[in-house]
Amino acid sequence: MTAGLERTWVAHYAEGVPTEIEPPDSSLVDLLTQAATAYGPRPALEFFGAETTYAELRAQVDRAAEGLRRLGVGAGDRVALVLPNCPQHIVAFYAVLRLGAVVVEHNPLYTATEMAHQLADHGATVAVVWDRVAPTVTGLPEAPQVVAVDLTAAMPWTKRAALRLPVRRARGLRAQLTAAAPGTVPWRELLEHGPLDPSVPGPGVDDLAAIQYTSGTTGRPKGAMLSHRNLVANAAQGRAWVPGLTPGHEVVYAVLPMFHAYGLTLCLTFAMSIGARLVLFPRFDVDLVLAAAKKHPPTFLPAVPPIYQRLAVAARERGIDLTATRFSISGAMPLPRETLELWEEVTGGLLVEGYGLTETSPVAIGNPIGLERRPGAVGVPFPSTDIRVVDPDDPTRDRPPGERGELLIRGPQVFGGYWNRPEETAASLLDGGWFRTGDIVTVDPDGFVSVVDRIKELIITGGFNVMPSEVEEAVRTVPGVTDAAVVGLPRPDGSEELVAVVTTEPGAEVDLEAVQARCRSQLAAYKVPRRVVVVDELPRSLLGKVLRRQVRDSLLEG
Repeated sequence: MTAGLERTWVAHYAEGVPTEIEPPDSSLVDLLTQAATAYGPRPALEFFGAETTYAELRAQVDRAAEGLRRLGVGAGDRVALVLPNCPQHIVAFYAVLRLGAVVVEHNPLYTATEMAHQLADHGATVAVVWDRVAPTVTGLPEAPQVVAVDLTAAMPWTKRAALRLPVRRARGLRAQLTAAAPGTVPWRELLEHGPLDPSVPGPGVDDLAAIQYTSGTTGRPKGAMLSHRNLVANAAQGRAWVPGLTPGHEVVYAVLPMFHAYGLTLCLTFAMSIGARLVLFPRFDVDLVLAAAKKHPPTFLPAVPPIYQRLAVAARERGIDLTATRFSISGAMPLPRETLELWEEVTGGLLVEGYGLTETSPVAIGNPIGLERRPGAVGVPFPSTDIRVVDPDDPTRDRPPGERGELLIRGPQVFGGYWNRPEETAASLLDGGWFRTGDIVTVDPDGFVSVVDRIKELIITGGFNVMPSEVEEAVRTVPGVTDAAVVGLPRPDGSEELVAVVTTEPGAEVDLEAVQARCRSQLAAYKVPRRVVVVDELPRSLLGKVLRRQVRDSLLEG
């Protein structure tokens, strides 16, 4: 195996960005402790106007850790988090880690079928769950012990009081945010036992910190194992990449879901590591974000292109000032030039594109923060990160500079493998620590990477990865459907539209409503096809496998 491409890209780093980083020899728990020591009285979290200081956050983590310990959680145990963005999410995340246990993040909008598979895979015996969706977990045949979180408890008392008004609108909003959760342990009870004994050992830097589920080319989602060292290193790389940050004074908006690897690193770990005020939104809502911006506008905003587009348009229409936003990082899907130009015109700040995967904690490549950035490219490798471009059919053979090939990545942020999947781990992690991304790229002479195709046939919609085979399983259960291929077609905003292409029984009539209804019963909303196309037959390989690429190309050709 070769050592990788020459690091020509370091000449294009922003001024002050090091070519190498020395990740702190500490865990994520140490990272929070250091932030609480340095920035104790400063606001760590803001939720609908309610603030939590770093000192208060640390104290809540210690109490929650003691509560979890009393539920039987210990070192190495997996604890499922099924929560939207809220203060309790951050407290639970660090409390689990404080015990040396492992966080497993889940989308709270998952169906029971999706949740059952992942819970069975990682074997958590305790789950911290938004009370609104607790029945999804408690109703499973082998449900873990559930701690139910009422989001409204973290709101200011004025908003809590307003939600209890005997009017229709208040009742509707309250029903969207909280619900009774019988058979669960209320979150508040975890905090009633006092702090964890300091003598209880914490995690080591090489211990497993999180299992993040990611989609693959076949089968069900698999859990990527991320160590404390992986996640601390990626937070350190992020700090190094933006030399204009002022620790203790930045305002980071958590509009990305923290159960996603992108939101986890840039909000749960990176923001904490710089002592930022993290403003939390349970879901992206233009009105909520712009209302918060009137009081504490973001200075650093990680998001996806559709969010930048909608915020910029609304801010301009309403005359809301976003010029405090100096740095913005876009990921998860291609960034249209029109969106970039509009955002920078409205804010006066920089918007740069980056690239990463769950398996790289997740950020591995980014455009430089400054004039060296190149719209259209995803950027250059982060400090202490190497890349190779290889023949997809033989990753031992490097492709000549400028030619297309599969991207391999090596660095301190690269994961340790897939949970309980030794064969898939061996196929993805090669000798020398190289991770096969499954993405086809080109690299120009300056080291800038452009993604041109994906080996993995994942579909990216709304910033989330959708595995076609998972959706196809659901579509095939629709009465009258004999087979299905699910593909993504490009949208103007850079995301993809899910299209189900189906064959049917003779005389059967299959419409969009039937397909969507069946899929909604088994899948999260973002995985539901938006269009259905009925064809006489699907193209297949000699082995009988449906050729999704040909299906997609046929649709694009009309």
